[in-house]
Amino acid sequence: MYALKIPKARVACLIGKNGNDKRLIERSTETRIVVSSEGDVEIFGEGLNGYLCEKIVKAIGRGFRPDVAMELIQDDYGLEIIDIKPYCGDSRKKMTRITGRLIGSNGKARRIIEKLTGCSIRVYGKTVSIIGESERIGIAFHGIEKLLQGSPHGNVYGYLEREMKRLMTPALKYTRPFHSKNKN
Repeated sequence: MYALKIPKARVACLIGKNGNDKRLIERSTETRIVVSSEGDVEIFGEGLNGYLCEKIVKAIGRGFRPDVAMELIQDDYGLEIIDIKPYCGDSRKKMTRITGRLIGSNGKARRIIEKLTGCSIRVYGKTVSIIGESERIGIAFHGIEKLLQGSPHGNVYGYLEREMKRLMTPALKYTRPFHSKNKN
């Protein structure tokens, strides 16, 4: 059994209209989910299925739609949650400024990072969460970390473009040059 708590505001999203989202998650992971109106969630399932269900519920609790969170069922997909608090301390002003930098004007910065990395990103409360393929999550994580540390957006976008290009370029194989034994 897994037990976790999600924000009250996300309970309806986890359950879905007429319980459809909760049932879909249960069927897909072969688990049973019990949710209280306060956000307490208990997951009954064994091994990997219980673990996957916990990740999906956690992702929904961090602001992802259930259909996006369900991507975590795929083998090469993961969830990374970054706590913003160490970057701003107890200052509400800094928290607001930093989350504003991550989201950007009308969500532009977040959308650009999503487009460049192919990951889904949510800023919710005091966290930034990323869902995507494992290698891409690492790149998005470092880009977001650079923004949290105060790097200019342009520098971060350039870094993301370079890293994604490197990731997408197949490694060049070393081949020995052909030498003819017969020298004429």
